[in-house]
Amino acid sequence: MGALWHGFADMGAIERDGEFVIARGEGAYIWDTEGTRYLDATAGLWFANVGHGRTEIADAVAEQLRTIAAYSTFGDNTVDTTVELAERLATIAPVPGSKVFFTSGGSDSIDSAVKLARRYWHELGRPDKRIVLGREKAYHGMHVGGTALAGIPVNHADYGRLMDDAVSIGWDSGKALLEAIERIGADRIAAFFCEPVIGAGGIFPPPDGYLAEVRQICREHDILFVADEVITGFGRIGGSWFASSRFELEPDLMTTAKGLTSGYLPMGALFVAPRVSEPFFRPDAGVWWRHGYTYGGHAGSAAAAMANLDIIESEGLVEDAARLERTLHEVLAPLADHPSVEEVRSGVGAVAAVQLVDAGQIGAVATRLRGEGVSARPLGGGAIQLSPAFVMTDAQVGDLAAAIQNALPQR
Repeated sequence: MGALWHGFADMGAIERDGEFVIARGEGAYIWDTEGTRYLDATAGLWFANVGHGRTEIADAVAEQLRTIAAYSTFGDNTVDTTVELAERLATIAPVPGSKVFFTSGGSDSIDSAVKLARRYWHELGRPDKRIVLGREKAYHGMHVGGTALAGIPVNHADYGRLMDDAVSIGWDSGKALLEAIERIGADRIAAFFCEPVIGAGGIFPPPDGYLAEVRQICREHDILFVADEVITGFGRIGGSWFASSRFELEPDLMTTAKGLTSGYLPMGALFVAPRVSEPFFRPDAGVWWRHGYTYGGHAGSAAAAMANLDIIESEGLVEDAARLERTLHEVLAPLADHPSVEEVRSGVGAVAAVQLVDAGQIGAVATRLRGEGVSARPLGGGAIQLSPAFVMTDAQVGDLAAAIQNALPQR
C-alpha cells in the first residue's frame, strides 16, 4: 500500500490501479517512469507556462539557495531578491502604484484577499462590510475562505458551514450581482471575487460585456473588485500580462500564483491597488495587518520567479499565448461536430475545454488519451481541460486534437 495521499482523488481506485508517475519533463512533453512520452495538455496544473526543464530557472534557484535560501518577511525583514521581484511585479501590475504581498500559493492569495478586504473596510470605519461574493462554477482554491467562496458544490460537501458570510451568485449575469446587492445591501458587502475566465469549474470564457458590467457595478456600489488571476495571470490570457489588463478591469485586489514561477517553486502574490493599501501605509499611523506566511516572499521562489519572467519577456511568450488562443480555437472547433461532444469552449487565452455529452465518460476518455500519448485532466463537469505551456507549437496542438478525436467515445 502506497504512502502518498493524492489531492482530489479516489484513493481506493489508485490503490487498485496504481499511480501515473512522472519522471521528467522537457518543453511541452513529460515522460513516465517507463520512458513513455506524453504531450502535456495542461502544463502541469495550469502552471508550467514556460514549459518543463528550463535550466535557466534551476540555475537561478541554485545560485540563490547557495547565497541565502530564505528569510522571514515579517516586520522589517526581507531578502534583496524578494524586494527586486516585488518592484518588478509592480511595473506590470494592472493598476499603477500597486503593492505586492507574497504568499505560498493561490489558495493563500485568496484567503489573504478575503481577510484584507474585510480589514480594509474596518480601517475605514465600516466594519459591517464583511460579506464576500463569489460565483457559481468558480474555483478559488481549497483553504476555508476559498472553498466557501467557490461555486462548485461537490467541493463544499460534508465540511459543514465553512464561512457564514460568503455568498455564491450566478456566474454569467450582471443582473445576478445587482440582485445580490439589493438583497444583502451594499453596506454589508466587502468584495466581489471574479475569475476573468472560469478555470477549474469548466473553463468558461466571460460572456460579452460581462466583466465590464460587473466591474462598473462594484464601483457604483462601493464594493471591492477582486480579480482571481491564479490561472489567468502572467500571460495565459494572451496579449497582456494579466486578464485584468486585457479587459481593463483595474482590480482593487488581484490574486496570483501558478504562472508567477511557472510552478518551478511554490509562490503566490496578492496585488493591492493604492486605494486599498493607503490606510496601511500612512506614515506614523501605526496600522498593522496581522497576517503573513512563513514562506511568503521565499528568496528561492523569488529567484525562480525572476528567471521565469526573464524567459517570458525574452522569448515573447505572452504573444505566444495569444497565438495559442487562435490555434486552439481553430484546431479544436471541428471536435464540436463529434456526437459525443456537447461543445468546445475556447477563444480567450491559452485555455480550452472539450465538453462531453455524457459527463460520466470523462474518466475513460482521460485514460484513453494517455494511450494516445497525451496527459490531460478531466474536470468534474465532464470536460477535458486544455491549458498548454506557451511553448507548445501549432503542430503539437494538431497532435493534441487528433488524440482527443481518437479518445472520444464512439456513439
